[in-house]
Amino acid sequence: MEGEAISALCTPALVVDVDKVKRNAQRMIERCQELGVQLRPHMKTHKTLECADIMTGGSRRCIVVSTLAEACFYADHGFDDILYAYSLPFDKVERCAALSERLDLFQVLLDHPQALEQLKKRPLRDGRLWHVWLKLDCGNGRAGVLHSEPEALRLAQAITETEGVELTGVYAHCGNTYNCRGVEQIQAVAQETTNFTLQFMEKLKAVGITCKSSIGSTPSCSHPVKDMAQLSEVHPGNYGFYDVQQSLIGSCSLEDVAVRVLTRVIGHSPHRNQLLIDCGWTGLSLDGAGKLPTGYAMIEGHPDLKLLSMTQEHGRVEPISGPLDYSKYPLGSLLTLIPYHSCATAMMHPVYHVHSEGRLLGKWTPTRGW
Repeated sequence: MEGEAISALCTPALVVDVDKVKRNAQRMIERCQELGVQLRPHMKTHKTLECADIMTGGSRRCIVVSTLAEACFYADHGFDDILYAYSLPFDKVERCAALSERLDLFQVLLDHPQALEQLKKRPLRDGRLWHVWLKLDCGNGRAGVLHSEPEALRLAQAITETEGVELTGVYAHCGNTYNCRGVEQIQAVAQETTNFTLQFMEKLKAVGITCKSSIGSTPSCSHPVKDMAQLSEVHPGNYGFYDVQQSLIGSCSLEDVAVRVLTRVIGHSPHRNQLLIDCGWTGLSLDGAGKLPTGYAMIEGHPDLKLLSMTQEHGRVEPISGPLDYSKYPLGSLLTLIPYHSCATAMMHPVYHVHSEGRLLGKWTPTRGW
């Protein structure tokens, strides 16, 4: 189908504008170069080789993953310097050890002394070290040891003092930027996370410990504050694709969003003043429920329409107000959905159809699983 218009695709179909992906990636590379920090892009949104090549500038080095399946996938295809940025799962220690013994640099993350004990029980062969990042909670309220608690410093010291283990860095995710609206709020959270991280680095320095520091989220790295230049790395991920959520936060404009889901009208329901489309939650995800006036997504070119609800394989579309003009939406006609959360939507699709200016170039196949 290469060279054909994206309208030739069977639906529902996830389409990726490769020109926008390249532009988004290049902008992030340039931001990090201007800051003087290492960019370690996160792979969790797209999970493909092709997009990883674009985001790493072709180096195939210095990436973050959220699943071990991703780590193995990238390792199998020549990537190295991989950080598995997920609180160490005890059932996956042996798989982590295999990657650590195979790659030049595979790194794990932990936030609890019991995880460190797991590493001590599995020393690496050939004198290799476990490369460990300490996960800090700097206000996001998910994983991580709270930056202000004495336990954080004690855990860092314990990692440093453990034979066969190296404290590689301190890692914080400022996911609380997702609650922001506008650049000013984004930068306030980015500044706070940066401050907390740098303050913790000073605590480490005071007890003779030196290591890297890294914070990240797509909003904070799309609008970095100058003090982020004092960090070693940043680790955004969603920015390759972006989405409606990021445009509402203020990370990007709607024009920057590189992904769409194509869907077709398969039913008219005048008694409900609705259209039926062939994209249900298996083609879009239910993420974003109740957060948009247009429902679960934005329908490109039709701001008057709302994706009201979805079942597994069906979507119900209705006008925001007034009666539907069914002549505008004949059966078989194409609608284009801009997803609220591209990470969730991409996970629904076994293949992405890549295009430039609406003409198909090929397919990207993501890895799946954990």
